[in-house]
Amino acid sequence: MSLTTRHYPEWKAPAQDQELLIWPPPATLLRQTRSNHSALAQASHVSLQKITLPELRASMRKYLNHPNDQPLIATGHQTELYHAGVWAKHALTNAAAAKLDGVAYHIAVDTDAPKHLQLRWPGESLPITDDDRISTAAWSGQLQSPTPAHLSELQSHLKRATHDWMFKPAAGDVLESLKKLAMETPPLSAAIVNATHELDWSLGLRHHAILASPIFMCGPFLIFAHELLANAVRFSHEYNAALDEYRRFHNMKTTMRPMPDLFIGEESIEAPFWLDDLSDGTRTRPSVFARDNGFVLELVNGEEFYFDPGMPGWDAAQSLRAFLVKNNHRLAPRALTLTLFLRLCLVDNFVHGIGGGRYDQVTDRLIEAYFRMDPPAFAVSTATMYLPQALIRERVCLPCVVHEGHQLKHRVLGEEKISLVRQIESLPRHSLERGRLFSQMHTKLRGEQQHPMLANWKARFEQAQTAEAENQVYFDRELFYAMQPRERLLSLIAEYQAAVE
Repeated sequence: MSLTTRHYPEWKAPAQDQELLIWPPPATLLRQTRSNHSALAQASHVSLQKITLPELRASMRKYLNHPNDQPLIATGHQTELYHAGVWAKHALTNAAAAKLDGVAYHIAVDTDAPKHLQLRWPGESLPITDDDRISTAAWSGQLQSPTPAHLSELQSHLKRATHDWMFKPAAGDVLESLKKLAMETPPLSAAIVNATHELDWSLGLRHHAILASPIFMCGPFLIFAHELLANAVRFSHEYNAALDEYRRFHNMKTTMRPMPDLFIGEESIEAPFWLDDLSDGTRTRPSVFARDNGFVLELVNGEEFYFDPGMPGWDAAQSLRAFLVKNNHRLAPRALTLTLFLRLCLVDNFVHGIGGGRYDQVTDRLIEAYFRMDPPAFAVSTATMYLPQALIRERVCLPCVVHEGHQLKHRVLGEEKISLVRQIESLPRHSLERGRLFSQMHTKLRGEQQHPMLANWKARFEQAQTAEAENQVYFDRELFYAMQPRERLLSLIAEYQAAVE
């Protein structure tokens, strides 16, 4: 399907508790997954460093010990304390995998900057780890798991805060799992993935959860990276053109959204990767420099690597890996580059949240332009879950009260205001008489501020503000999904299973 006819809805997070968003409809999602699997297995006309796409996909699946003929549906997210709307994607991938006789995967990205690592509930917010680099580490994989003492403190705070709650949050189980892992002192990312996966497994979910960083040193990924950097001129232009087309379609005026363009200079081109120095924990936005028919990556220590567009794929991967290992560096893909790799080289369908779905409209354009193929379909899902306390609280529509006040302020003058408005509209713009009448109308409005109807509205507005402030913490859909009780998580899983049936 051409991108000129492909339709992307304007996805919005559901407003109601336990309401689901699934795009496309489940029956279409299943059909597209099967279609993607077949089309990608036959895409021999697409090659990277002289390796056909089907061969590259087969090798990537072999790396994960996944049968090449079995459907693979996946999602991914940063290694953080993500909310129920993110977690809901696991419920969808599990339900879809069961219908497809396939397997669901979660790609846990431990190479993004740390964020959402505060364990929050109404009235309190505590860091999940006592590693003091939590706000300064270049990527989340650098952080260490919490010490047993810190976990005990978290458990104590959570127990005290939830003592009077009518339910038991599943976060207690996650903290207990982290405590069992603490003596092994794994990186925080691995600890979070293992602890949340243990909770998910106990809820009946059967997806595989794997860290992303080891993938970035495997052969298929290095072939993919080599291909993009050896052909940096063409790729960067197609990358920027895809972004420009997306911005024009959505009437965006800034070149920073949804992500910045790649810099293209006379001698250098910005790479769509991070260059991580694993020795000192720093990262840079690298550029490659034109040389002969390819491009060169230069390190600060003077070492350099030549990306040769004519080098056979497996030789290219071996050479690039040797260079990175020798210098203790890593090429970590940025967001768009990562989903580009996963959708082309591993999965049969990738389930995004709303933000990722918007980004992948750009990826679709890039796949079509650079690889000259129809992009495989992707999916979008999220859900809303508020704390159970929210279900028994009446939520005030504060914007409605504000709008009512705005109308009321102009109604108190009645026919006199209507007459003034008509006189104002009949006069030439910028005329002195028009300006005089406009000032007269607003002087009268200010004089009516003590009107009994307005005084009553002001009291209701202040009450609405107070109620909204009290409700805000309960109607926060960004809280860690494990702050929910197990029963509600099981209920959401059942909703997804019913939707996919």
